[in-house]
Amino acid sequence: MHQLLLLRHAKAVAEGPGLPDPARPLTARGRRDALAMGRALHALGLQPDLVLASSARRIQETLECLEPWPEAPLIETIDRLYLASAPEILRLVNEVAETVRSVMVIGHNPGLRACAVLLAAPGSGPERARRMLAEGLPTGTLVEFACGGAWAHLAAGQARLARVLSPRDLGDEGT
Repeated sequence: MHQLLLLRHAKAVAEGPGLPDPARPLTARGRRDALAMGRALHALGLQPDLVLASSARRIQETLECLEPWPEAPLIETIDRLYLASAPEILRLVNEVAETVRSVMVIGHNPGLRACAVLLAAPGSGPERARRMLAEGLPTGTLVEFACGGAWAHLAAGQARLARVLSPRDLGDEGT
């Protein structure tokens, strides 16, 4: 059984003159939320073997807040993950080596949420998780899936939704 973790980057500053979208850093709230999510990941024992991350600054800063890991994962920064569509994210996951048990993708909406919705097996997962995913994917939110079979064959509707965890779920630790 494989584990797929989809994490939307934490809250970033708004795009503005002189600040192109890929260069947007995290806000203070985003940094707090990402640090809290990192603590929650470690407390839950969610340890990826491989992290696929967009090259955007807000993604890289979110990733930094998750460190240090109990066991350092292999981290691949992939330019094509910047604003990637659901099919593109799925193609990247399909390329993962079978020896990798757990993969984390840190990316952007709307593609990341669309990928989560695409992968979720109908009716799988706790009711609350299904409802949260249906309502959207706020910044800093994690979606965990259990995936049977080979990464290369993962397709729409074939992953069991295990949990959706947002910074708000973390109480005083997250926003």
